Amino acid sequence: MEFESHYATVNGLNMHYVTAGEGPPVILLHGFPDTHQVWRRQIPDLAAAGLRVIAPDLRGYGKTDMPRDVGAYAVSFLADDVLRLMDALGIDKAVVVGHDWGALIGWHLAMHAPERIVRYAALSVGHPKAISSSSLGQKLRFWYMLVFKTPVVAEALLKAGDWAALRKMIRSREQQEIWIAALAPEGRLTAALNYYRANFKPSSARAWLPVNVPVMGVWSEHDPALGEQQMLDSREQCRAGFRYERIDGVGHWLQLSGADRLNALLLDFIRSPIA
Repeated sequence: MEFESHYATVNGLNMHYVTAGEGPPVILLHGFPDTHQVWRRQIPDLAAAGLRVIAPDLRGYGKTDMPRDVGAYAVSFLADDVLRLMDALGIDKAVVVGHDWGALIGWHLAMHAPERIVRYAALSVGHPKAISSSSLGQKLRFWYMLVFKTPVVAEALLKAGDWAALRKMIRSREQQEIWIAALAPEGRLTAALNYYRANFKPSSARAWLPVNVPVMGVWSEHDPALGEQQMLDSREQCRAGFRYERIDGVGHWLQLSGADRLNALLLDFIRSPIA
């Protein structure tokens, strides 16, 4: 299946997105260091099931414009981009699926714009309040964020040795080359790292509200950065129901290594009646 490529003007930016299928809308939000391409194994199955699938390149990524100011990557702006894209496409409400940074954006939408979200599937990343109150072990898993938040140093380390550090994040040679092609153009790697530099400030905890839309949290067994408990603890923040699913034998990029199982879970969640 070929995806249609389009642009929309969103908050003064040219936002690139791909779409496929017709029916109720589903929006797929990627994380670091991905683009819409990380969803290439989900889009065909969801579209074939009678859904209108939209997968944007989030600001700074892929073919979407990249603001220079670090503050432009605060999660509130990233979430508003999604809402304004929905407005541009004439979408009142949608199912949202988010992974990694896309999951944090999805949580923000579920907290602050529940009237626009039919239901939300969070992949890998649990509710921010569950993460903030997690164990020391979980916090130690985030050691790499200290590196990513350091300008110049992080860029140099990730590019060194033909992007050796980036390549170690995933075994798939295909995905490695997709990442490098997307991050190599001037400014793109810094834009991606600005997600870390603009967020996770102590003051942001005040915005971590419970959510009032149905949520499914999906965690994968071999995720090196995120433990299972932070996803399980997200149940306490989900007032309209929380469904937990675990995919064994796969790592952080469950869209790729666990595609068949993830797609089945997403379709079942999307089709299930809301209590």
